[in-house]
Amino acid sequence: MIPRLQPKAPIPLPAAGFFQRLVEAGFEGDIETGAASRTVYSTDNSIYQVEPTGVLFPRSVADLRVVAAVLSESTFREISIAPRGGGTGTNGQSLTSGVVVDCSRHMKSILDIDPVRRIARVQAGVVKDELNRALKPYGLFFAPELSTSNRATIGGMISTDACGQGSCLYGKTSNHVLGLRIVLMDGSDFWSRPLEAGALAEIGARKDRVGEIHRRVERIALEKREQITEIFPKLNRYMTGYDLAHVRRDDGRFDLNAVLCGSEGTLAMIAEAELNLLPIPAHAALINIRYGDFNTALEDARNLVALKVASVETVDEKVLGLAKGDIVWTGIARFFPDDPGSATNGINIAEVLADNEDELERKLAQVTAALDTGTNARHAGYTIARGHVDVEAIWSMRKRAVGLLGNVEGPVRPVAFVEDTAVPPENLAAYIREFRALLDGAGLSYGMFGHVDAGVLHVRPALDLTRDDHVRLVREVSDAVVALTRKYGGVLWGEHGKGVRSEYVPEFFGDLYPSLQEIKRAFDPENRLNPGKIATPSAEVLTKIDDLPLRGDIDRIIGNEIRSAFDNAAYCNGNGACFDFDESSPMCPSYKATRDRRFSPKGRAALMREWLRLLAERDIDPRQEATRLRRSIPFASLARRAFNSLNPANRDDFSHEVRAAMDTCLACKACAGQCPVKVSVPAFRSKFLELYYGRYLRPLKDPLVAAIETTLPLVRRIRPAYNMVVGTRAGRAMMRLAGLTSLPHLPRISLAREAARLGVPLAMPQLIEALSPQERQLSVVFVADAFTAYFDPDVALAAIGLARKMGLAPLLAAPHVNGKALHVHGYLERFEAAAKRTARYLRRLDETGVALVGLDPSMTLAFRSEYKGLLKATVLLPQEWLAANLDRLTASPSATEGSRFRLMAHCTERTNAPTSVAQWQKVFDSLGVDLQVAQTGCCGMAGTFGHEARNRPISERLYAMSWKPELDAAGDADNLMATGYSCRSQVKEIDGRRIPHPLQVIARIGSENPPIPR
Repeated sequence: MIPRLQPKAPIPLPAAGFFQRLVEAGFEGDIETGAASRTVYSTDNSIYQVEPTGVLFPRSVADLRVVAAVLSESTFREISIAPRGGGTGTNGQSLTSGVVVDCSRHMKSILDIDPVRRIARVQAGVVKDELNRALKPYGLFFAPELSTSNRATIGGMISTDACGQGSCLYGKTSNHVLGLRIVLMDGSDFWSRPLEAGALAEIGARKDRVGEIHRRVERIALEKREQITEIFPKLNRYMTGYDLAHVRRDDGRFDLNAVLCGSEGTLAMIAEAELNLLPIPAHAALINIRYGDFNTALEDARNLVALKVASVETVDEKVLGLAKGDIVWTGIARFFPDDPGSATNGINIAEVLADNEDELERKLAQVTAALDTGTNARHAGYTIARGHVDVEAIWSMRKRAVGLLGNVEGPVRPVAFVEDTAVPPENLAAYIREFRALLDGAGLSYGMFGHVDAGVLHVRPALDLTRDDHVRLVREVSDAVVALTRKYGGVLWGEHGKGVRSEYVPEFFGDLYPSLQEIKRAFDPENRLNPGKIATPSAEVLTKIDDLPLRGDIDRIIGNEIRSAFDNAAYCNGNGACFDFDESSPMCPSYKATRDRRFSPKGRAALMREWLRLLAERDIDPRQEATRLRRSIPFASLARRAFNSLNPANRDDFSHEVRAAMDTCLACKACAGQCPVKVSVPAFRSKFLELYYGRYLRPLKDPLVAAIETTLPLVRRIRPAYNMVVGTRAGRAMMRLAGLTSLPHLPRISLAREAARLGVPLAMPQLIEALSPQERQLSVVFVADAFTAYFDPDVALAAIGLARKMGLAPLLAAPHVNGKALHVHGYLERFEAAAKRTARYLRRLDETGVALVGLDPSMTLAFRSEYKGLLKATVLLPQEWLAANLDRLTASPSATEGSRFRLMAHCTERTNAPTSVAQWQKVFDSLGVDLQVAQTGCCGMAGTFGHEARNRPISERLYAMSWKPELDAAGDADNLMATGYSCRSQVKEIDGRRIPHPLQVIARIGSENPPIPR
């Protein structure tokens, strides 16, 4: 039995007093000091792991002022803070043993948009893509482009002076910052904007800290002008952090924001920002150029830049290979065809922008003419992508490159520590040759991609940081790369900031480093803001790259066998793709609904990893414990679990915090399909729940939900009584006591009776084996799950009718237990037993050669994921079956003329069967029906999730975020369809509307006369 796990040591008394004092001083935000929050905030996208004392989530600028004021009290002089944005930094910028200040939960308002002046004012926690969505109706956007744009906060972008693709055209974040509202460590609340000479003199005359800061920065910029000119590189990716080279703008104004942008939270807390906006390019196209050699791609990039394209991005063969196995590839594969006789070992993506179509075509013609002739014809071929959808799809692949590099098998995986160097573009090819030789000499594999037009390449060597020899390589490779970048006139910190790599700052800046220290001293004299990064105020030492604890230190304790047994939980690299804010994206609904990072795949993976560490420290193998648990005597197990649940000594078991995070998971498997590293929360969640409930009692709802597939036949017999329970106030109250709510009614119609009346037999292997080969070929078995069969039998009947219209002989699979509910709730022993029985039955059917077709996407896809290793047969999704039988599909012209339907696909279907929506499109196109696909996120029901009383608020919130607006926009129009039973159930429960399954629509419009098969 898994024991009680001692949580982390209590926070030190000064820190505990600090949090209490914040409340007394009027702090209105959230304060989290629990083990779960501290665990989740101990990592970012770097190789390091540092646990904070606690996390603050301010609600306003006033809260930031309270934080500064309390920190100024003598009792709390030892406490430091570190601001944090999206938490995806690759260099440990926001990791701290002090207190994290995170504005992303509450300070996320777009305060003002001025489309005439092209200015937006936002709070620090606003996500970049969220801002650009709000700006789109005005034809404007906030320009710096990032691979993490769907989760990067504006405050985080400013703190790292972020940029990415297109920086040669649009510059960095600092190029678009017009003003910053900052809170200093003495509590000063100040707007920093570019200043004319008179205004600068006025502020410089102030006797407070604001005046002191302006005086010092101005003096250093003047006195050290020659050194600044000499040291700061003449690169597109010029220095991030304390950028003295741009304190004086081209127009002569003094701009303190040049120092603040890129300061990584070491100078002030950023509360708000005024941002410059640009017009959205009217037309865009991408030229996707293939090369047989990566170095040739790098060298050719210079020729593309000379052709004045907007940007050039490069991807090597390793990243390209990983992309081909990713969810996005199906949408872009046609733009990267295989070349006969040669492999593609590198690609360049050249972006062309224009104000109108004629100009776009003219620019494309110029570039392609150069590609086709002369010395530029060094490529294997190219394609052109036009239009927003295709262009965005290709950029999406490029954006996912960082995460994709972590999607490899085994403990040796690409990691970030020397991955954003920048050199003059003309030196890039030679520089990369030496870089590759350096890594090859160390025996390391790696992936490369980057912004070659700006001379930036992202390189991630593959290491296993549980190995001492690989840990040593971090220092050896880092030192060698620093020397290499200096040799080629570049910098180590070309894009992702300094963070822990600030160790190299004194060496790089030389005699100018004391000036950086003076700036730090002016802002933060006591070294309380993110200490150890960029500069120290006096004699304090900067953090060294091998000073901080590594993630590998934890992984070494867990061990590689257990790491690999828990569905990539321990291999989450912190890329944060699961922090996607977009309501129309299916990725992690629970995070969208709560904005609580514990309730995200990254957060849950971090908690699972910590749980595994605590077990390993006690020499407990969870796999062996699961086996032992299954052999336990039920009565003795019940007594033991009851005792543990009632024992006050177990109240602080860390397992409770892990379970609380798992409880909000919808088990939709969007993470398994969309996470670049393929972290599958539902998979490791079920393993955790099995062990957790081996120690503690389950809630009453769990056995009720787990037994639903086996009890539905009995419930069907007492349908009136069941409907009275779920349909009356008293009955619903009774069900809420059991933990369940919003249960569906059982319809009058019975699938079994109707199938018998229609002469549809049950699919028994011996019956099918007695058919002739031709009869088997014309047969189809509908594998109706219990929920569709009992609660929505009209879908199965529509499938039967449609099959007959297609000239096929339909059969119904015999009643069986799919077991998904068992798996979701951690009844793994019962699931495996049920799954083996069902797999044997389906395998025998499959061996006869008949087509097996499921009806509900979530239940059908369980045969491909939860049944992996048990079932070799394929149960098709309806659209897969129909797409393979288009020659049998016809529709009545009178029924389809002018018809238009809108499909709302199940999120599991969208993320785990990426071609499924396109297949529906293909089916409806063949029928002459205009099909549009609604871009919706999760409906909030997700199987049994929305039927659980504790989850209902989140369920309804999710529905309101994307499904409700879609239904409201449709009005009374009867043209919506939904593939998921749970989705249709949610719509009926909340809006009282019945939405058909696509099979019902196709059966209705299909011709009565089946076509003659070819």
